[in-house]
Amino acid sequence: MTEFSQQFPLNLNDIADANRVEANQKLDEKLRGKLGQFMSSSAVSKLLADMFENVDGEHRLLDAGAGVGSLTAAFVERAKSDATSIDSTCFELSSIMNQYLSDTLKYCSTSCEVNSVQWKQTIIEEDFILNAVETLQNDTFKPSFNKAVLNPPYLKISAKGTERKALRKVGFETGNLYSAFVGLAIKLLEKGGELVAITPRSFCNGPYFNDFRRLLLDSCSLNKIHVFNSRKSAFKTDKVLQENVVYHLTKGEPQRSMVVVTSSSCAEDPTPLVYEVPFHRVVNENNPDRFIHIITDEDEQNVAARAGGLPCSLEDLGIQASTGKVVDFRTRENLSTNYVAGSVPLIFPQHLQKGSIKWPIENAKKPNALLSNENTANLMVQNGTYVLTRRLTAKEEKRRIVASIYTPDIADVEVVGFENKTNYFHAMGKPLEHEVAKGLWVFLNSSLVDKYFRQMNGHTQVNATDLRTLRYPNKEQLITMGEMIDFKGFNQDRIDQIIDSFQ
Repeated sequence: MTEFSQQFPLNLNDIADANRVEANQKLDEKLRGKLGQFMSSSAVSKLLADMFENVDGEHRLLDAGAGVGSLTAAFVERAKSDATSIDSTCFELSSIMNQYLSDTLKYCSTSCEVNSVQWKQTIIEEDFILNAVETLQNDTFKPSFNKAVLNPPYLKISAKGTERKALRKVGFETGNLYSAFVGLAIKLLEKGGELVAITPRSFCNGPYFNDFRRLLLDSCSLNKIHVFNSRKSAFKTDKVLQENVVYHLTKGEPQRSMVVVTSSSCAEDPTPLVYEVPFHRVVNENNPDRFIHIITDEDEQNVAARAGGLPCSLEDLGIQASTGKVVDFRTRENLSTNYVAGSVPLIFPQHLQKGSIKWPIENAKKPNALLSNENTANLMVQNGTYVLTRRLTAKEEKRRIVASIYTPDIADVEVVGFENKTNYFHAMGKPLEHEVAKGLWVFLNSSLVDKYFRQMNGHTQVNATDLRTLRYPNKEQLITMGEMIDFKGFNQDRIDQIIDSFQ
């Protein structure tokens, strides 16, 4: 353990950080990555602690997945001048971490004693999920924490795993450890209790986190959000490429009208940008899935207002967005490198280039065609006009959504196949009207849509669900948009001029 001078005041953040560095050297880096364990630096820990609003009086603090106690130490450092008592409960499964956790808490205890703050600590070397579920199921359960600070593990959990079964016992469904930890911590908080957490941004949208967003937004007021401008900022010493956010909640409080959003280049940034956003811009009332849009400045708020205020849903337009039906490895025997007799075009992401379809591609890594037979009949769609997008984009790509039009003259066939890593827009299973498809192409390729999509989506995937939750121009507007462009090349400026003319 690290030795420090007994002269005070101690800087608990520095003590915890020294323990973090030493513990990291003893832990297997690959194993930590596999378990989703990334410890908070002193700067990140301080950022979380500074988000708490009420630090005077008595505190019953939960730190689940405590690591070496960095977050608890930061909270004590923040609150020691105002608190009367701190009762700390830390959950940590790693025996190596627990050695350093005990050392960090020893200094927290000493610091509290020097500042006349009553200190009590409990370290629980058990699975937090299983322990919390058992606690919540107890007939005599009464919330015992008024503060929670979390840097939970980031790891998917199996639909048939122990954790999922346990969570269902308390009416909670989620597929990642981090949302499980935060959701259970919310349930363990008393009314008026505050929670601050740093997690991936992925919970802000998508169907996999619907239950978690419902729990968070129904149970708490979402008050503050902090975003990092770089994917490397939060856990740069661990080389984690993850879009993380920090957020502050108050349980049982009516939702405040404004959300404070801060953004910075890194946790050490002395001058973060601060922006207050109306809550209805963060969680749009037109979105039944209650996606959370992170808006960091006035320009982004204008984007949210423009895109969120469009008149139509896809359902209003009689259009659907679906994932391509062909999973290539499940029908390998029917794949064909070249377009041959008895085959039809099979459109992969490789065929979507610069807003158009390039097919076939010679010497491509992926097949160009799918054999048409009774085994593949249910994987096809009627040949016609469709708008397609990639489901996956590389992090270095400038745009998340790039739309391409598939037209029936690409090949003289009755049906066509779209591969599973594409999304396609269709008219309830049938081809789109060509003029509507042209306008939809213009709209989806606009900078407005790209900026709006990035507000609600912290990752590089573009799922069909994401496309369904966008708002769209009406049919007449789409047709007019399509008439205003010549399709002789991808011209971003012209696309944006067309969209701006309709605002």
